Amino acid sequence: MTASPGEIGPAAGVEEASSLGSSSTEEVGAGSEPVLGPVGSIAGGGVEARATVAAGAPVVGAPSGLGVGPRQFTGGRRWEFLYFALRNKKLLLGMSVELVFVVLAIIGPAIAPYNPSKFVARPNLGPSGAHLMGTTYFGQDVFSQLLYGLRDSYLVGFLGGLFAAIVGMAIGFSAGYRGGVLDEVLQVFTNIIVMIPSLVLLIVISAYLKTRGILFEGVFIGVTTWPWVARAVRAQTFTLRERDFVDLAKLSGRRATSIIVKDIAPNMASYLFLVLILLFGSSILLAANFDFLGLGPTNTVSLGTMMNQAMLWSALQLHVWWWFIPPGAVITIIVAALLVANVGLDEVFNPRLRAT
Repeated sequence: MTASPGEIGPAAGVEEASSLGSSSTEEVGAGSEPVLGPVGSIAGGGVEARATVAAGAPVVGAPSGLGVGPRQFTGGRRWEFLYFALRNKKLLLGMSVELVFVVLAIIGPAIAPYNPSKFVARPNLGPSGAHLMGTTYFGQDVFSQLLYGLRDSYLVGFLGGLFAAIVGMAIGFSAGYRGGVLDEVLQVFTNIIVMIPSLVLLIVISAYLKTRGILFEGVFIGVTTWPWVARAVRAQTFTLRERDFVDLAKLSGRRATSIIVKDIAPNMASYLFLVLILLFGSSILLAANFDFLGLGPTNTVSLGTMMNQAMLWSALQLHVWWWFIPPGAVITIIVAALLVANVGLDEVFNPRLRAT
């Protein structure tokens, strides 16, 4: 019985390569002891299982070496992943930049010199020793606002990306594994969500809400961005559910949830990880767009609300560049660093890209 290697990845897929592992073959002659099953090997997100069994040697139960991606990945392949990850310049650059901003977001409120909402100096002061990034039209310290805004922007991105990932993966795995009527119903539901204009919906909801917080914005972004995740996971699950190691897991009497969690999902681990990064970056960008339009949280300072206030009070016309350029530059750097890190991870997971 042979399960051919598959390709899973964000674009072309994370591809099987002999450099990440080789399959084991057990040959049993006629009349020998029963064979418990083939030994599986994980490489680049795919599983290859091969067993050669002569006539008369029955295969008993599900193979113990199949569908255990996380446990098999904890051996030499973990060090192999770290070896290539630490030598990928794109991944190191992107993650280093993100690490700097994450640290600033965590400790920012503690090191901020002023309250971001308080009047602390004359309006529209340029950058100086007392105010590193100057002050706003209302005499607020721009640097303090930037530190507080980083934290709130990251929180919204995390909440939106996490919610979209959970909903999209749950629907994608269910539709792809079950198929049939359930797949059709979930596909119709997904298409309905896709057709709803998120910006118009947010405007209507905002008209009825007196205040909006970070949690509301994060959940709203997650609710409106999960469909593409569901479609992508569904397509990959359709491919994997036809593999022999899934058939053997079914024959062993395991539940569908157990098969998805322990057999199918581990073989998509690299793809799912890249999806999380993309969702995180897109959620931060969407939150900045909504905040810039005045549809974001009403009781906090974020990078998008900083640009919104700068636009409302004519910072560009008054040549107060230190008010709107820093938040815009930080958002651009954050999203660009995530994309660069995503490309680097794709090269690490994908042996063919790594070789080039």
